[in-house]
Amino acid sequence: MKKIIRNVAFGLVGLSVSAASVAGPEEDRQAFRKFYENRFPQVQPIGDFQNGVYSILPAAREQWESIEEFPPYELAIEEGEKIFNKTFANGKSLKDCFGEDGAVREQYPHWNKERGMVMTMELAINECLEANGEKPLKYKKGAMAAVSAYMAYNSRGQVINVEIPSDDPRALAAYEDGKEHFYTKRGQLNFACADCHMHTSGMNYRSETVSPAFGHPTNWPVYRAKWQEMGTLHRRFAGCHDNIRANPFKAQGEEYRNLEYFISYMSNGLEFNGPAARK
Repeated sequence: MKKIIRNVAFGLVGLSVSAASVAGPEEDRQAFRKFYENRFPQVQPIGDFQNGVYSILPAAREQWESIEEFPPYELAIEEGEKIFNKTFANGKSLKDCFGEDGAVREQYPHWNKERGMVMTMELAINECLEANGEKPLKYKKGAMAAVSAYMAYNSRGQVINVEIPSDDPRALAAYEDGKEHFYTKRGQLNFACADCHMHTSGMNYRSETVSPAFGHPTNWPVYRAKWQEMGTLHRRFAGCHDNIRANPFKAQGEEYRNLEYFISYMSNGLEFNGPAARK
């Protein structure tokens, strides 16, 4: 493990040197994508990175594809459909906020100029509920994971196209905050997101192969065998913080929303294909 950490630290030093000459987010994105193209040249076409760790592990992919014939998230989609169509006390439903089938995944995350913040789909779901006099849902699992699974399923094939408006410096600041979060070491293990999901991606920590960060936001929410249930992206963020013995941030707080903004921008051009099954 110490050898891995030393190698990661060396790699990140090199990355920070090259980052100094980067002009902006689009140059960041091109360099990010190129890193994974070079690290995993066997992944063809490039869009296959939307399948996470299964894009780089042929044997595991076969098992995953067999699971997808009867996916464990099917019940969540069915439950999510019921929640989505449930009539509120005022006679409205989530359809009044997100359209007939909720196929709006490509709209999130996005920069809300009026409010000066990143909007995510889960945050928008709860704001719709509260605006109609309904109780908000917990962000990490349960009903929220189910309704977002239904909306993600109906949005499959939509392309990630996160924009950073050039006329609002606050949007760039949010992106930079998410970027800083991704590369900053934290916790007792002194690890950054980039330590695992860039410079040791494809390597094993114990029995687990570390997935590439390129494509991470495409497939949420997911059913994880480890959880034996559905979970949202921010639940996974919190789990990563726990793994490195760092205090997690609040789900749908500014820190995680900005991190989602950054990693989603890095994956622009890939297709949304959630919900998904993962280990």
